[in-house]
Amino acid sequence: MTSPRERTKKMSAEVELQAENSPEEVKAEVEEIQTEVEEAPVEAVERATSPLDEVMSQAEKAYAAYMEAERQVARAYHENEIQVAKAYRRAEQQAYRSFDAAVAQALKEREEAEAEALKAREEAIQRADEAFRGAKEGSDRAYDAAVAQATQARQDDVEKAWKVRDETIEQAWQIYSKIAR
Repeated sequence: MTSPRERTKKMSAEVELQAENSPEEVKAEVEEIQTEVEEAPVEAVERATSPLDEVMSQAEKAYAAYMEAERQVARAYHENEIQVAKAYRRAEQQAYRSFDAAVAQALKEREEAEAEALKAREEAIQRADEAFRGAKEGSDRAYDAAVAQATQARQDDVEKAWKVRDETIEQAWQIYSKIAR
């Protein structure tokens, strides 16, 4: 196998000889040479490179590695952001569930307290009604007894007064009858 420089020299000589050829023949030759150059082994091209080319190649590889690392970091940050967003949503949903449970519990406790207060109120009203009825019945009995006693006292007083009247009238007739005789 010949080196790319030897081929280039050989081709240059052939091109000079063929300069006399027609443009179509030259075009065909150029295409054939391009095909050979493209098919040339990579080793031959790599050996022909200069130290500057090697440094540039290393720089390009380092830059490519840097860009890949940057993409990986960006992916990692993006994945982390997604995970943080998911964690936030889970925490937010848990907070809403806790809030809903606390509100439901408070509502249940309030309803129970209201039911107990209503029951105590009804019991207190019932006791107050019973106490009122008892007091009314007692006052009615005391009133009836006082009226009965007052009626009896009045009747006794009226009877005494009637008796005193009768006695006074009787005495007055007796005195008048003694005088009138």
